[in-house]
Amino acid sequence: MDPTVDTFNQILRFVDLAGVLANAILGGIAARSARLDIVGFVILAVLSGLGGGIIRDTLLQQGPPVALTDPAYLALAITGAVIAFFVPFRGRWSQRSLVLIDALAIGSWAAVGAQKALDADLGWLTAVAMGIVTAVGGGAVRDVMLLRIPRIFGGNTLYATSALVSSVEMVVLSKLGMPTLGSAVAMGSGALLSLLARRYGWTLPTEVRIPRPRLLADIRRKARRRRRQDAAESGEAPPA
Repeated sequence: MDPTVDTFNQILRFVDLAGVLANAILGGIAARSARLDIVGFVILAVLSGLGGGIIRDTLLQQGPPVALTDPAYLALAITGAVIAFFVPFRGRWSQRSLVLIDALAIGSWAAVGAQKALDADLGWLTAVAMGIVTAVGGGAVRDVMLLRIPRIFGGNTLYATSALVSSVEMVVLSKLGMPTLGSAVAMGSGALLSLLARRYGWTLPTEVRIPRPRLLADIRRKARRRRRQDAAESGEAPPA
């Protein structure tokens, strides 16, 4: 195997495993907020840490999901559950570290998902979609298990949007022959956008209200006034 390709694959695996640990910890934190026991911690950590990658690998149909063939994935997911179980993460700096972990996980998993789709000889649009699925899939499964509306459906600070930006950057730079740079840029920009969105409360619009054109309203108002005047002159009952 080409040493450069082998090195990049190792980097990709490290980034993927870092995302597993980060999201497993977040799954454990969600279990704590729901007052679950240690079994709940482990299950939510595994779903949160491995869910996106399993969905991605199942859709790509490139053999069994890597989370089931590489024991490091499940081991790190359980480690994240144990960390979240014993570390309360209640202080200000603990909360900030969780926000940073979440932001880095979005960018790292988006990069991994997009690159794996490209390695499977799929198109750029599919690669972007796989990057998003990898980044948000585990969190969506976790939220469903807790009977919450998944964060990707809106009402949050650019969660899926950050994954979209990272996936597009990874695809573009990988197509230009710079996958390693793409991973770094995708991780950094995804994390930065997510952190800025949290800091300033950036969200996408939840609905668009189209105001009634003022000209049309004026025309209708004048038409109603004219009908009332005509009815008054003729002695008829005024229209409603």
